[in-house]
Amino acid sequence: MAKEYDLVVLGGGTGGYVAAIRASQLGMQTAIVEKSDLGGTCLHRGCIPSKSLLRSAQVFKQTKEASDYGVYTDNVTLNFPKVQDRKDRIIKTLHQGVQGLMKKGKIDVFEGFGRILGPSIFSPMPGTISIEYENGDENTMIVPKNVLIATGSKPKSLPGLEIDGEFVMSSDEALHMDRLPSSMIIVGGGVIGIEWASMLADFGVDVTVIEYLDQILPTEDEAVAKEIEALLKKKGVRFVKGAKVLSETLRKENGVAIEADIEGSNETFNADNMLVSVGRQANSSNIGLQNTDIVTDNGVIQTNEFYQTKEPHIYAIGDCIGGMQLAHVASHEGITAVEHMAEKNPLPLDYNTIPSCIYSNPEAASVGVTEKQALDQGYDVKIGKFPFQAIGKALVYGEADGFVKIIADKKTDDILGIHMVGPHVTDMISEAGLAKVLDAAPWEVSHSVHPHPTLSEVMGEAAMAVEGNQIHG
Repeated sequence: MAKEYDLVVLGGGTGGYVAAIRASQLGMQTAIVEKSDLGGTCLHRGCIPSKSLLRSAQVFKQTKEASDYGVYTDNVTLNFPKVQDRKDRIIKTLHQGVQGLMKKGKIDVFEGFGRILGPSIFSPMPGTISIEYENGDENTMIVPKNVLIATGSKPKSLPGLEIDGEFVMSSDEALHMDRLPSSMIIVGGGVIGIEWASMLADFGVDVTVIEYLDQILPTEDEAVAKEIEALLKKKGVRFVKGAKVLSETLRKENGVAIEADIEGSNETFNADNMLVSVGRQANSSNIGLQNTDIVTDNGVIQTNEFYQTKEPHIYAIGDCIGGMQLAHVASHEGITAVEHMAEKNPLPLDYNTIPSCIYSNPEAASVGVTEKQALDQGYDVKIGKFPFQAIGKALVYGEADGFVKIIADKKTDDILGIHMVGPHVTDMISEAGLAKVLDAAPWEVSHSVHPHPTLSEVMGEAAMAVEGNQIHG
């Protein structure tokens, strides 16, 4: 007899396991089906390992510059295997923590590949899950009242730039490099590409970023993108924008050589390795969607605002539904979906209030619309911008590049967007996120007393700058 559950989650990544925990809290008998390790891309192939490497790169760079702080060190060297060991220890610790949470919540975890079946002897509705095992064991059948698809995404590639894991890599393979190359071509100047460019440059690698568009970080405010580009250029990163990669010219001879069309003129680029960073695609194939009425668009599962698919008892969240492909977004989508299943009447997520972060050195973070988006939407805007160079704590830290920019509606005084570049802004963006949730005006942010000396003072100054009332600038 197939075991029955209130909820079966397909995928044990951040969105999936958080949803399972919330379901358990609500008294739902819950199971997760995960073909690999709990934690998914974020823990094992994304957020955590990449940020560990970024931190090591930052410490290495800062140590080499320690004399600026009156601290002298001789013969600073990098042991990259040790860097990788540290990353792996962090992943192991967090993985054990997630496993402990599953036990605490009495959540069953099936280590196999889950596939959705159509109506059968087990259920008159599609949704029975068949679990397949790599070792060839007989499939397990489980019957849920509700299904939550949280299968995530995988890196995209380009025709002719097939990933081989040696010369041509996605971020998945790059995280497992046993040595640093002397040079790297990064195809794609989005968030992942820029984080890798920053990291590798701080490690001393010669980096070239090839971007198809005329702006790196195309989803960010133009001022942020320009500042990040300028600061990475100071580290030696070369940017080639408006470039179309001619993939058929790729060849491998102890490295890579690739040609790109730049405004009608071809140029060849050479490096030890190439990182292809051109976005991610939903993991929605081969999971049994054809056995349901679920609708997809270019592989992206379509849902309503509570993450229900065309099958009302089957929900989907995270990267597999497109949108903001961020771990914290998937987690909150999962909580919303589970609370909707449990008839708790959750509020739909307002994606305009969700912060996004770039963990380059320096960091960038944003919430709300860019200046261009605000203007395109017909707003008459007023803007406050304040540099970290006027903030005492930034000078003390020796990290005074960057700024905070606040975009507000002239008519209503509502904050439309907040954009940051500089030290620790991925931590400071939460204040901006709260301001958006509370529909705050710049004067309200400025009336929140920011302690001195702190980096957060830049928020108060930028808020006052919207009306030209900044104190230190």
